[in-house]
Amino acid sequence: MPELPEVESLAAFLRERAVGHAVARVDVLAISALKTYDPPITSLGGLTVTGVARHGKFLDIDVDGLHLVVHLARAGWLRWRDEMPVKPVRPGGRNPLAVRVHLDDGSGFDLTEAGTKKGLAVYVVRDPSDVEGVASLGPDPLDPSFTVGTLAGIVGGKRTQIKGLLRDQRIVAGIGNAYSDEVLHVARMSPFKIAGSLTEEEVQTLYDAIVDTLRDAVARSGGLAAQDLKAEKRTGLRVHGRTGEKCPVCGDTIREVSFADSSLQYCPTCQTGGKPLADRRLSRLLK
Repeated sequence: MPELPEVESLAAFLRERAVGHAVARVDVLAISALKTYDPPITSLGGLTVTGVARHGKFLDIDVDGLHLVVHLARAGWLRWRDEMPVKPVRPGGRNPLAVRVHLDDGSGFDLTEAGTKKGLAVYVVRDPSDVEGVASLGPDPLDPSFTVGTLAGIVGGKRTQIKGLLRDQRIVAGIGNAYSDEVLHVARMSPFKIAGSLTEEEVQTLYDAIVDTLRDAVARSGGLAAQDLKAEKRTGLRVHGRTGEKCPVCGDTIREVSFADSSLQYCPTCQTGGKPLADRRLSRLLK
């Protein structure tokens, strides 16, 4: 799933390529991806892209005051094309193409989604906050206003496991399954640690891990083309998606805990005092 660093990089990429160009037309191939109807997506035609922003994991393309807001969900992506195909694409079948945006110079981008479980969401709104998911976002960890005091207020008294808290977009915006694993590995913290139990020192350590991990990921992907961002993310991950490999810090074997629709990865030596975590489907954390 694209998270804060990838969406931030996509926004930067589109600022360079799309801003200043008019939208020639928009083709909607997957009606299920379109979540709004007023204003209609066709109203973007003839308007000019004036800016691109990010809100958590949401991409916000400003088109003369109307906003094309995109949430890429688990398997969505944005694919840039310097030259758009002339031949129209027919909807249906296994085509992953959901929305195609043509710009006035012949370039443009596709919004695609792989797999059968569809979650890609596309909105056309007058204000980004008209999208419920945007309006309910917690503080952005890369915003200067996000301080260690902000994080202390977030975790204080919470009986939530820290992994789940970091993934909750209403609490902290932009961090998903992958980067929560990475942050907790850098912080040398168990994903099942209770948020409210963090000491002042641990809050500072977690804060530094959040900010440094996300900033490093954004920096690594700076200047990359949209099609290269996924590969860069995979290359840069230390523990997420690396079950069975050696921890780059201590050499221990990276382990996994599976859930119904996701999994987490961690290093026992770095994060849990050498003890493996129990599968949450079967039992509680081994202490």
